[in-house]
Amino acid sequence: AIRSGLSPGLTLCVGPPGTGKTDVAVQIIACLFHTYPTQRTVIVTHSNSALNDIFNKVMSRGDIDEKYLLRLGSGVKDLQSDSTHDFTKIGRVSFSIKRRSELLEKVQLLSESLGVSTKSERGEDGTSAYTCESAEYFWKQHIVKHLQTFEESIPKTAKDGSNVAEPFPFKEYFKIGDDEKVKKSDALEMISQIESVFDELTQYRPYELLRSQRQRSNFLILKQARVVAMTCTHAAIARSQLVELGFEYDNIIMEESAQMTEIETFIPMLLQKGEADEGVAGKSRLKRICMLGDHHQLPPVVKNASLAKYSNLDQSLFTRLIRNGVPYIQLDKQGRARSSLASLYSWRYKDLGNLEHVEQRKDYQLANTGLANTFQIVNVEDFNGRGESTPTPYFYQNVGEAEYVVALFQYMVLIGYPPERISIITTYNGQKDLIADVLSQRCGPSTPFVGIRPRAISTVDQFQGQQNDFILLSLVRTSSVGHLRDIRRLVVAVSRSRLGMYVFCRASVFGGCHELRKTFDQLTSKPTKLQLVLGENYPTERKVDDAVPEDKVFNV
Repeated sequence: AIRSGLSPGLTLCVGPPGTGKTDVAVQIIACLFHTYPTQRTVIVTHSNSALNDIFNKVMSRGDIDEKYLLRLGSGVKDLQSDSTHDFTKIGRVSFSIKRRSELLEKVQLLSESLGVSTKSERGEDGTSAYTCESAEYFWKQHIVKHLQTFEESIPKTAKDGSNVAEPFPFKEYFKIGDDEKVKKSDALEMISQIESVFDELTQYRPYELLRSQRQRSNFLILKQARVVAMTCTHAAIARSQLVELGFEYDNIIMEESAQMTEIETFIPMLLQKGEADEGVAGKSRLKRICMLGDHHQLPPVVKNASLAKYSNLDQSLFTRLIRNGVPYIQLDKQGRARSSLASLYSWRYKDLGNLEHVEQRKDYQLANTGLANTFQIVNVEDFNGRGESTPTPYFYQNVGEAEYVVALFQYMVLIGYPPERISIITTYNGQKDLIADVLSQRCGPSTPFVGIRPRAISTVDQFQGQQNDFILLSLVRTSSVGHLRDIRRLVVAVSRSRLGMYVFCRASVFGGCHELRKTFDQLTSKPTKLQLVLGENYPTERKVDDAVPEDKVFNV
């Protein structure tokens, strides 16, 4: 998949849940960055959270300098990110100006160590007296001469380990004592550090000439940034502005492309004015289009049912290309879930296997503390004589399931589970709000659970692309299956967990649905009453395959 993504032309990559679509995208971005230093890559995703995920993984690699990364759009403000980096235009400009000041301070210290300038020449607040322009003169007039003198004083036959402390001109700057030795290899390494300071300063010189924030931002977009990321929505909003600026790029990588409508997929390909726009002959600068997604998961959201159903507007370009027989690459090993959990959805894909660590790593081999099964369907009968309810049309709720889900969450926290490793998801917004209300009461100020919350309370549709160790899933409906009948939604729902999943529903309703049978046959093969293991505290040493004594199992 990575090799294909680096090749010119179109690449389609189908990634089933847990196979590492984002990691493949990050690897392609890094390879393009290092292989083609003059090319610019645009990253487009459907959601802000996916974009955030890609940026965090690019940063964690550590081989792409953050000054070349840029994030367009306002969605970054709403994200709860662990990263301390601000990738917006304003954040990147601020970073560049701050970095320029840090480098000029190094130049000032170097100048003072060589006796070219003194501390009295600094600014009133102690800042460096140099600018990028004067630093360049200092390099040409002083540093180059010192380097030439140093090179001439070292015999060409000198070995890397030989002592060159006497002619080395930067001893004071690097705080090297008169009696200390300096190896030739170390001296060359120090000189390369000094050279890199002046090389980097040349990139920041335009910020001294461009005074307004807008001019600096435009320079960043057009010249400095080599990896530019945005959502498909922002691409549509900003297209006219980017074309007018003269924005150009060579590669485009689309994550979550199966969730974008066709028009949302086309617009990011047209963010630059190609040569073809000037006349009949010519070609665009765009060289590679890499689309990653999964057409077996949820399609684009189209609220108008007529357009979605009769005009096929909810079919993405990615899905259309695959249905029309365009060659694609499928990632065929998943590394997210236990193999038993993966079997709930692997039937939907051709030859989907498991990576070795899913069987070998310790956390996958251990059982779930206090719970007899790694996954289980929990049958919820009417609570106080009521099953599903609709306070307003299409606002489905189920009080019994909400109470049961919150009770299991409390039990898991009590026996030691970290709450951030648990997420609660459901198939309807009404139930999501109800669970949040029940949780705020059961874990409110006057309870022992004050301030304790799961990592997420979300709907299945919103949770696509995310994962957690333990998932509590509420299916809500008791009179009919509802929109879970769409197998794509089912695949998303059962593929979010790594180590454990507990499904709360009316087993007779969902177990009898023909479309869902391959998954629910596996779920209903286990008891439909929640089975707890008494006397265990997190983390347990019990293995998944270990038999649990009957007197320790409690059926709720």
